[in-house]
Order: sequence, then C-alpha cells, then structure tokens
Amino acid sequence: MFATDRISAFDVILPAPIPYKGQVLTQIAAYMLDATKDICPNWLLATPAPNISIGKKCAPFKIEMVVRGNLTGHAWRTYLAGKRELCGVKMPRGMKENDPFPAPIITPSTKAEEGHDEDITASEIIARGLVSKKDWDTLCDYALQLFEKGKEIAAARGLILVDTKYEFGKIGDEVYLMDEIHTPDSSRYFYAAGFEERQQKGERQQQLSKEFVREWLIANDFMGKEGQTVPAMSDEWITTISKRYIELYEKITGQEFIPSALSDAETERRIIEVLATLD
Repeated sequence: MFATDRISAFDVILPAPIPYKGQVLTQIAAYMLDATKDICPNWLLATPAPNISIGKKCAPFKIEMVVRGNLTGHAWRTYLAGKRELCGVKMPRGMKENDPFPAPIITPSTKAEEGHDEDITASEIIARGLVSKKDWDTLCDYALQLFEKGKEIAAARGLILVDTKYEFGKIGDEVYLMDEIHTPDSSRYFYAAGFEERQQKGERQQQLSKEFVREWLIANDFMGKEGQTVPAMSDEWITTISKRYIELYEKITGQEFIPSALSDAETERRIIEVLATLD
C-alpha cells in the first residue's frame, strides 16, 4: 500500500496534495498498530519505506466502526439539529459541544462504493447481512478495547483521543484490524491541558485532527453536496495543513519527524527485499 499526499473531506479529494501527509499517516499507523497488536490481529506485516506498508489482504466488512468519546463533529451537528439519537444510540440530554459521553459509544457507518457513507444502526447491519451477530459482537469488543488503548497512549502525550474509526476484515474465520488507526485522517485529538477550563467557558477546544480542514471547507460553503465547488487552496494554507500533520506525528509518537529523502529506486529496492522474506 502506497500512501499518497492527497487529502479528502466530505468524501471528496481536494485539489492539492499535502506535503508529507502520506508519510505521516503511514508512520503513525505503523506505530499504533504495533502498540495494539496484543488486542487483536492486524493486517500490517512491514513498512519498508516511510509511506509504504505491506500487509495481509483481508475480505473487508462493508462498515466503519466509529467510536466517540465526546460530543463532537458529526455527533454534535446531529445533536444541534435537535436529535438525541445517532445510529440507534441514545445521547444524553443537556450536553454541550465537546462534552465527554458517560462512556464511549459506537456509531457505525456504511462503506459506500459510490457517494457518501451513511449512518447505520447495529440492527440494520445485522438484518442486511453486512456482519453476522457473532462478528458484530467481536467488532464492538475490539473497537472499544482499541479506543481505550488509544486514549491511554494519547493521555501519556498530553492529548485526548476524542473519536476515531476502525475498519475490520476477515481471513478465513479470523477477524483482523485493517487500514490506518489513530491518525489525523481517522481520528480527532484535543489537547488535555486546559480542556476542562475551556469547556466551562464555552471556548473552542485546541485540537489536532483533520477537522480543521472540514471546518475551513464549511466556512467556504462546501460540504461535498451536489452543485458545490471545492474552494481554492492557497500555498500558505497547504503549508499550514502539512505542519499540523507533522505536529500530530511528533506529539503522539514523541519522535522527531524526518522527511523522507528516499528515491523511487531505493523505495522499490526495499519493497522487493522485504517481499522476498515473506511467504
């Protein structure tokens, strides 16, 4: 798998690539997959280059397991519209934006081959045969354990893992964790320092995630709907996004980000070398 520097929001690929984004996603995902491999098996076998992953091919479940620890993003927009239920899960009354839920909730969505992903309930997932009842229970158990581990890792670095999504598949009868996890594309983080004070004052939370890109698009009248036009991205804005991705990498891993200087030839050599060692 080759992670490009493309960036998407509202299921639309934006016009300009973000420098080093692919490397950031690959290296954070590898870090997190290694840190959670005791919870459930995952697809990753090796990362021979900073933006290259080699792994097992799974038969994917056509749903995303979205886990939410706080009332933020899509959940907040749903709540603000007056609804108190999301994907069949009831949300407590009297909450404010970014308030933590009493316990993390799972709000799954479909993986649409065309168009937008859609919210779906657990009963609909099972009724439509997207996942068996046995596998659904396994996915929920894995997702909640992974989220708790992600929160633990984030807390040690002064962050709050707010929400995230996981994708799973099967090889034979065994369920595997797939794709990237706990990256800025799949997750939202808040800074822990000052969180409670900002909540009490009704101030915006400081966050590290891709949400700021979505907010910029919304402010420029784009949410991926028919007839809307993707706004132009200035060089300054592209650099800002890149820096935010690098900041999250360094914050969550505690490691300095070193931009890849590998040539295409060296990358190819490393891939072939690793493949030769795998069955």
